[in-house]
Amino acid sequence: MEKRTLGSSALDVSLICLGTMTFGNQNSEAQAHQQLDCAIAAGVNFIDAAEMYPVPTGAELQGRTEQYIGNWLRARGNRDRLVIATKASGPGEMVSYLRPDIHFDRRNISEALDGSLRRLQTDYIDLYQLHWPDRASNFFGQLGYRHQPEKDGTPIQQTLEVLKEQVDAGKIRYIGLSNETPWGLMSFLKYAEQFDLPRVVSLQNPYSLLNRTCEIALAEIMQREQVDLLAYSPLGFGTLSGKYLDGALPAGSRLALFPHYQRYLTEQGVRATESYVQLAREHGLDPAQMALAYVNSRPFLASNIIGATSLAQLESNLASVELRLGAELLAAIEAIHNRFPNPCP
Repeated sequence: MEKRTLGSSALDVSLICLGTMTFGNQNSEAQAHQQLDCAIAAGVNFIDAAEMYPVPTGAELQGRTEQYIGNWLRARGNRDRLVIATKASGPGEMVSYLRPDIHFDRRNISEALDGSLRRLQTDYIDLYQLHWPDRASNFFGQLGYRHQPEKDGTPIQQTLEVLKEQVDAGKIRYIGLSNETPWGLMSFLKYAEQFDLPRVVSLQNPYSLLNRTCEIALAEIMQREQVDLLAYSPLGFGTLSGKYLDGALPAGSRLALFPHYQRYLTEQGVRATESYVQLAREHGLDPAQMALAYVNSRPFLASNIIGATSLAQLESNLASVELRLGAELLAAIEAIHNRFPNPCP
């Protein structure tokens, strides 16, 4: 398994990161531990979680993902050989059950971090990420930015000062952002440099054949500023495997269980998916592995966050690291992208 240095940090992370948002809902604790064992055996050293997981989130399930990982870490005794990432939730009705008046201030970050440390049964988090912005902005597929400065939350400088306290206390090694915009990323970098505060080393945003929007502005920032992408939803909730084409809803699949997740099933998204799946099959490739291999090949990527609900899915996804896409295939992918540019932002 290839390792890449994460941004300007001293962390070497595997090209594949194990995403865990199904642990505690679609996956039992025993299944979660099997996935973790399988990934580690394949050379993965990077595990990503969040305080709100599993997804869909809710008060009755929240925290199970980190608990399952923590129990596994304790049983295997391998904490020092792994890079553990987790995330603090931003404001919003979706997570209002977590804490009153959620913002990225001292109270919220302290409570969120201490809760994650307790559930993960560790003294420190290698990469602590802010799950989405503490302001009105475009994320989770939102389009048509509407400026609402009255909804700005904790000033970015203050958030960084709070994170510095936790870094100085030894609870956090490095910080990252998630679902962030070019303005947000540059603002965090600006305040870090100006006031000698922790520097963002990673950005966890969606990236796939169906959503390459981070190439428009974020990619230049990331490469110039040594901030690496952690790509999430690289298969578009599994749609790029082709399993949902022609209206199919396989039993037990994510969209069969949670049909409201329609982000990657737009009309143009389905047409693009049909083209990518056909292209893969014409070249004798598994469509999901081709989609993952494309993400793996990007120069601004540190790690590709994959999730699975079965060991068979996980093993197939892990095998994508062995696939190299040739110039002809890459050109064909670009041709499809030109016909269907970013159909599912």
